[in-house]
Amino acid sequence: MGEALASTDGRWAIVSTSLTALVAGAVAWMAIGTMPPTRPMVGQPNHTAMAYELFTALIERADPFSTPMPAFHPGMKGNEDFANPNPGVETRTITLDPGDTLAGAIEDVGVSPADANAVVVALGKDFNPRALKAGMSLDLTYTLAPTIGASGVAPKPKTMIVMVNKKPVEVPVEEDSEVGATPASSQAIQRLLSVHFSPSIQQEITVTRAPTGVFTATTTQKTLEVHRHRAGATIDSSLYLAGMQAGIPADIVVEMIRMFSYKVDFQRDLQPGDAFEVYYDYYYTPQGQPAKIGNISYARLTLGGKDIVLYRYQTDPDQPADYFDAKGQSAKGVLMKTPVDGARISSGFGARFHPILGYTRMHKGVDFAVPIGTPVMAAGGGSIQFMGRASGYGNFVIINHGNNYATAYGHLSRFAPGMRARARVRQGQVFAFSGMSGLATGPHLHYEIRLNAAQVNPLKVKMADGRMLSGKELREFLDQRLKTDAVIASLPLETKVADNGNGLRQARTK
Repeated sequence: MGEALASTDGRWAIVSTSLTALVAGAVAWMAIGTMPPTRPMVGQPNHTAMAYELFTALIERADPFSTPMPAFHPGMKGNEDFANPNPGVETRTITLDPGDTLAGAIEDVGVSPADANAVVVALGKDFNPRALKAGMSLDLTYTLAPTIGASGVAPKPKTMIVMVNKKPVEVPVEEDSEVGATPASSQAIQRLLSVHFSPSIQQEITVTRAPTGVFTATTTQKTLEVHRHRAGATIDSSLYLAGMQAGIPADIVVEMIRMFSYKVDFQRDLQPGDAFEVYYDYYYTPQGQPAKIGNISYARLTLGGKDIVLYRYQTDPDQPADYFDAKGQSAKGVLMKTPVDGARISSGFGARFHPILGYTRMHKGVDFAVPIGTPVMAAGGGSIQFMGRASGYGNFVIINHGNNYATAYGHLSRFAPGMRARARVRQGQVFAFSGMSGLATGPHLHYEIRLNAAQVNPLKVKMADGRMLSGKELREFLDQRLKTDAVIASLPLETKVADNGNGLRQARTK
């Protein structure tokens, strides 16, 4: 012992050993306290077992190597990094439910009607609040009211301070314990500071409260980046499914189906082993999120070894672009071959046994088996001659296309908004949705082509070809076609589009 005290290292070893023993003893004492008594001690004071959670918290907080604690009272020093830089200010995300208004949703979380209405007024200058849709999220930032209630009694604390080895330790308190706690969310909102939301993937809007109390709306537009893809695949079952498996956005695939719907019967012409290729643009945010569809400049279908190629060309800057074959002939015929995408023919044109009436009669149209609510497109441009209820047809529409042609659509579930008799429709426009109204045993679309008011077989009608470019338009188209071919030849064919996001899996109705 004397030799140990004679040297500096020896004295330090003795002090270190003593401190270690002291700490170990304290820990052991507290550990014993966490164990419930095995038998009652008659004549001795009752001991209450220390909660294991409390013991664990005390040990962690008392660890000399742990991060310093934040200050708990004015006389204490702590790590200011743990402190809330804006005490009393909180941010909360809310989601709009069906039927919610902006003002009502904000008021529901405790914002005053005056602040909620001020936000709506500020927002209305650049954005219509009624355009907000169910499911949209809004971030609200606000200040909390003082925690002292009207009774003058402060709420119970969420934590308590216990001294361990002469060090203050903050320990959480359970809500059902004697030292209760009031959640911060139960505090009333004093005033709203800002509202932030994104009405679209490329737009952000923030409504901010100025020191004067006036709310101002700021709109930020994200710069989009265009990605160009040359993608393709072999068709095993359907064009739509093959496009999805190749990672091509659903709205691009649907647009490609529209392009070829005037020349291809997707029910009869498409066979396993056929192939497709498409060259298109898609826009992404700087963070790589898919934002919106671009243009399809080129598409090719290979059916039974024969290629059908279409190029995008805009003849009039004030009119939508059209698609033409390699020689400059429009892909659009007088009528589309099928008015619904990817439909299966469930009943053809001709005599058949009617499943409801119970006898054989002439079926003067073609039935496409499609789920209820499938968009139905106008087979050609024209005006709605009839729209309403028609006996066994159920909800029924007749479109007059001129040149003695008309098309009819039966068993519809509903009509598209804005559609009415004598309204004009363009070719490919969605004007109704399939169903099973009238005499129908299941959901399907009944489709007729009428020539000189007589029903004819839609599958055998020879459709007139679209217009042929000539003169200056044809020369410009051929020049543009050669440039497109050169670009396509320089790009690799993607059989799996790499930067397509899951958000592209929902096709939009045009």
